[in-house]
Amino acid sequence: MTDTRNLRRPRRDADGRLTTIADLLGVALGGLVLGFVVLLVFEGIMSLVRLSDFGSASGWLTLILPLWLFTEEFRAAAYGAYRVVVAVLGAGFGVAVGMSIAGVAANTFPPLVSGTAGAAAFTVVYSLIWFYGLRWLSHRAG
Repeated sequence: MTDTRNLRRPRRDADGRLTTIADLLGVALGGLVLGFVVLLVFEGIMSLVRLSDFGSASGWLTLILPLWLFTEEFRAAAYGAYRVVVAVLGAGFGVAVGMSIAGVAANTFPPLVSGTAGAAAFTVVYSLIWFYGLRWLSHRAG
């Protein structure tokens, strides 16, 4: 019988953090897609009962599951000022890139699509800064 514990995905370290950037991006983007599907279903129901027009909800709502993941990653990181610095930098750059993408997309697409594009950009930027920045600063801090 083989040991399947090492083959489980996503892989986590002893502290509970995701161990590879592929795992972090995969789980974060999977949560974003799931949030988008739930928001589409909600928008469909709201438009069927004529309470709102389809596509009028903010696509930024798709960030609920990725933000939950990022909060759990923050809690699992070792205590230190570097995790706060990396989280603030990641959030700042993520919001800047996400709002820029959403602003460009808002000229053509409804709020549902433009907000989701901004949320996806935020998710990718925050994930990259969190993963690599946390490891770099934690090694520099000792």
